[in-house]
Amino acid sequence: MPSAAKTLISTGDIDVQFLIDDVDSGGSTTAFICRVAPGGHTPPPHSHGDWDETVYCSEGGFMFTIDGEGQELRAGEALCIRRGQVHHFANIGSTDGRMLVVSTPGLFHESYFVAIAEILNAAGDGPPDFAALGRVMAEHGVTPAPAPTPA
Repeated sequence: MPSAAKTLISTGDIDVQFLIDDVDSGGSTTAFICRVAPGGHTPPPHSHGDWDETVYCSEGGFMFTIDGEGQELRAGEALCIRRGQVHHFANIGSTDGRMLVVSTPGLFHESYFVAIAEILNAAGDGPPDFAALGRVMAEHGVTPAPAPTPA
């Protein structure tokens, strides 16, 4: 049985609202809705080795890059990002895009998004504290992808 409605976590460009957390599911899954503004700043390429993500696009369109390969995701379509795959996404539409993200097992916690939002929102129009973002990512099992090597 799900707990009460969860808090909306917002950075301006992205909103996240959990529907099911690890407590609701006994640790088996987490599920959240993610709204992304057109041209919004999205997470850098990253991976997570302890959970899979299934993404269902309910509105708009996204470009996902998974292990270097681009894949468009339009309303009504879904994809799976397996553990360890480096991925990134962007809203490619002119309106807000929305997706349902389901992580299994339920290790992708609401507290990750709260901490990231606090850092991004504290930066205002300036650059965020990248060291603090890195610490939050590491604490929550999210690994930034290495920077590409120049040719």
